Amino acid sequence: MARSHHRKKHKKHLQQFKQSRETVSDSPKNKVAARWVFGIAGAILVFAVVFFATGSSLLWGAVGLIPGAAAGYFFGKKIEVKKN
Repeated sequence: MARSHHRKKHKKHLQQFKQSRETVSDSPKNKVAARWVFGIAGAILVFAVVFFATGSSLLWGAVGLIPGAAAGYFFGKKIEVKKN
């Protein structure tokens, strides 16, 4: 097989290939927003804390889901703003 990257005439072609390859690899395909990750994690964490603090009450655990998810969502949103 020909090895064009070793030939002097084709060095320019190789540089173009490397540049186009680098721009494609810089953008991840499966990027998950931090606000959703922290929102779900916050909901689970607050549910667990409230559930065990109230003596295994599902009602209060479910009530704790909403503020926990909201707090995690806004925390993740704040992290995304700082990252960009």
